[in-house]
Amino acid sequence: MTKVSFLNDYSEMGCPEIIEKLSQIKLEKNLPYMNDLHTKNAKQYIREKIGDLKAEILFMTTGTQVNLVAAAAFLRPHESIICVEDAHINVHETGSIESTGHKCIPVKGSYGKVTVEDIEKVCGPKYWDNAGILCVKPKMVYISQTTEIGTFYTKEDLIALRKVCDKYNLYLYCDGARLGSALACSDVSLECLAKYTDSFYIGGAKNGAIFGEALVILNDSLKTDIGFIAKQNGAVLAKGWIISFQFEILMQNGLYERNGIHSTKMAMFLYERLKELDFKFFVESKSNQIFPIFSDKMIVELKKDILFDIIDEYDNHRKIVRFVTSWMTKIEDINYLIDRIKEIKSFKNLKR
Repeated sequence: MTKVSFLNDYSEMGCPEIIEKLSQIKLEKNLPYMNDLHTKNAKQYIREKIGDLKAEILFMTTGTQVNLVAAAAFLRPHESIICVEDAHINVHETGSIESTGHKCIPVKGSYGKVTVEDIEKVCGPKYWDNAGILCVKPKMVYISQTTEIGTFYTKEDLIALRKVCDKYNLYLYCDGARLGSALACSDVSLECLAKYTDSFYIGGAKNGAIFGEALVILNDSLKTDIGFIAKQNGAVLAKGWIISFQFEILMQNGLYERNGIHSTKMAMFLYERLKELDFKFFVESKSNQIFPIFSDKMIVELKKDILFDIIDEYDNHRKIVRFVTSWMTKIEDINYLIDRIKEIKSFKNLKR
């Protein structure tokens, strides 16, 4: 029987504040299609937090849907998106970007992050003098905060990316599925994202919401007809307040930030405990995802009562695993995991 889960940060229903509010509004009659008071309040709270009262904000069900709508709305038919090879849009969204008629241009990156050098290589003369109009035109740079391997962009990174994007007339777009954790472990704030990106989204599902994400558009040229394009792609709910009321709660009293701080704090506690046991890590992550290297035998034993992901092979007898903590992770969960690891090491004499 599974005792604890470190599989992801979205298996719980939703944080108590949201569940309580849902109970309070369950019999309300609200205007449809995001014309309700909850949506208006949530938009205002977000605008105030990011420091841009003109930002366009749309609430959608999933991150994949947000990314798809952004690609469909922001790009012309011959334009494409630069992203790292393991970017969510490139490997985990079932070709949703390609379904809009646009192509992902994967680059190597560094520690899960797109670099200025990556963009220069794709957009510079060495690429274009050789191919020109025979290739799709790069128009948007996709980044994730945090990345797929738990790393994050710093303010300095964003400034550098903004500069090279301006050089080549590219949009800078940020996937914020785990933005709650990123705010806790990086020097990039919501205001910073609003200053240096053209658009980003605030992830709700992985930071305490039942479901839902908030697309924020800063660049005025990208706001035109966005509502029509979102509706055409099935991204406008009749019962829109079901998403937006959650952001109305998350954006008040520091709840969104507190959820992110807790999930990140729990991950760092687990990280330190594993280091004490001399485990090595695939990457030095400071977010709510950590990636220790475990032996195959250790994994077999842990899988009996703990949920977690295996990311990749490390060598012939070891694998990279992923532990994810959430707003709901408890110290007791981590202690249980550590006790099981100690027990397995002690009684099985397994290689790490």
